[in-house]
Amino acid sequence: MKKIILTSVAVAGVLLMTAPAHAVDSTGCGLGSVIFKGQKGPLMQILAVTTNGTFGNQTFGITSGTMGCDPNGTVTGGTGKLVFAFLENNMDQYAFDASRGSGETIDALAGIMGVSSEQVAQVSKEHFNELFPDENVQVLAVATNLMNLLNVAA
Repeated sequence: MKKIILTSVAVAGVLLMTAPAHAVDSTGCGLGSVIFKGQKGPLMQILAVTTNGTFGNQTFGITSGTMGCDPNGTVTGGTGKLVFAFLENNMDQYAFDASRGSGETIDALAGIMGVSSEQVAQVSKEHFNELFPDENVQVLAVATNLMNLLNVAA
């Protein structure tokens, strides 16, 4: 059992380090998500996912609507996660490009969200103060606001 847990933690750690996007909540639903609810950081997420996988309870949770699972939930393509991951690594450059309404981050975000660069440029420039109300704005707030302004589904 000890080897299984260590192997799971090692594999999950490698996956976290090599993953292209950092999800806001990557644990899904299940017993682990209930036990570790509210905890932050890679270790807590790994423990929640490992618990979910080890006990095989997500299927039961989804069909019964228990353990934080929603039987009517939607499987999403993760556009919001990609926007979040991109902005997490390019926030300063996007702020600069948004203020002038053009730039590489504008083009990249347009590609991620499936809209035109012109739309992203216009919305970013016109709503700059809403997107960046102060220098301490959180990445999640910028990503969410931008997607809402462009009517892009997460």
